Amino acid sequence: MISKNQLKLLRALGQKKQRKALGLFLVQGEKNVLELANSDLVVKQIFATPEFLAQHGEALRRYECIDADLEDLTKASTLVSNNAAIAVVAIPEVAVPKARGLMIALDGVSDPGNLGTIIRLADWYGIQHIVASQDSADPYNPKTISATMGSFGRVQVSQVDLPDYLAKAGLPVYGAFLEGESIHRTAFQAEGILLMGSESHGIREQAARCVTDKITIPAFGGAESLNVAMATGIILDNMRRQHG
Repeated sequence: MISKNQLKLLRALGQKKQRKALGLFLVQGEKNVLELANSDLVVKQIFATPEFLAQHGEALRRYECIDADLEDLTKASTLVSNNAAIAVVAIPEVAVPKARGLMIALDGVSDPGNLGTIIRLADWYGIQHIVASQDSADPYNPKTISATMGSFGRVQVSQVDLPDYLAKAGLPVYGAFLEGESIHRTAFQAEGILLMGSESHGIREQAARCVTDKITIPAFGGAESLNVAMATGIILDNMRRQHG
């Protein structure tokens, strides 16, 4: 049973201000909650249906699990469906990563769904670090976490002064533009930063000054642009193909 205070907390964590003040975020849906068992994140509580707990109780045995009916979980959840489980998790202390290996940088990518998908792509391609501008989407937004499909526990996202970070990185910065060298002809380095901008503004001037290599995805049809997450996946695949 979810108490009134617990329901109030779950609803509050849908807001960035409250997540920051309380140091907590929500993990929702069966797959994402189960992924917590394979992570080092600190889980405060899990609210789940009796059926979910009966099926997965062994995997979640080290956590405080509270029975809740589907109606209460639906009231508390930001999801339209897949509300069988909701976890309250501590926001980890994340140090800004040193620039090394293959990284992703995001300039003004404000849609949490796109950020979540990019986190999932980073996980697929073995990239552990994403740096993002301060005005990019919150990595702990419920929509971001849901879109990662479990990858939130394996990929670190740091919001930084992006132009300053890129200027000091000491790595090649591959900036995605509508005009640039085709990724099919670009000789990517094994270590570097892939810089992506928002669909509406692209890479902004301050971050663009740090770009060492302007690249583009060649178009063969009439589409005006690509979704930023889709474009990130295409470029990462070409980068990994050269240094897999």
